[in-house]
Amino acid sequence: MVQHLRPAIVMTLLFTLLVGIIYPFAITGAAQVVFPAQANGSLITKNNVVVGSSLIGQNFADPKYFHPRPSATGDILYNASNSSGSNLGPTSQKLVDRVKGDVVKLRSDGVTAGVPADAVTTSASGLDPHISPANALDQVARVAKARNLPADKVKVLVDQNTEGALLGILGEPRVNVLQLNLALDAAGTN
Repeated sequence: MVQHLRPAIVMTLLFTLLVGIIYPFAITGAAQVVFPAQANGSLITKNNVVVGSSLIGQNFADPKYFHPRPSATGDILYNASNSSGSNLGPTSQKLVDRVKGDVVKLRSDGVTAGVPADAVTTSASGLDPHISPANALDQVARVAKARNLPADKVKVLVDQNTEGALLGILGEPRVNVLQLNLALDAAGTN
């Protein structure tokens, strides 16, 4: 019996050491060397203070800032410790009511054209830091009015902060809300 247990215990300890300790430390070390910013959370700093991450959305409620897409992470908007979708399906009345309410709010903010889907729907993680260029452009009038700026100047910032598809083919064009809002602040506006 012992002759059968000994190899099993040795292999369990060996693989625990290999894949539970050595491999994670090796990958983490390699990531620190090759991609240090990403390995440390893609943090964004302003005046040597961390203001957020380019990978995790955060809430901006002030009218002078671009707003992110809705978050499904619970009562605390963009709660990174609670990453998840809402799991509400297209037949959910709760989802339909929330989306209708968001559309009404967007209309009151001056959006007259079609409402981009990402302006009223959450991402799968509930923490997406990006919005579509169409969503950002729909917010230009509100942000320009709140900052007492010409809409053209705000639109230029949206254009400058629009990222294209990865390698020109993967994904859709997108705008990182935090980076756009920091660009607004850096442009010397309110």
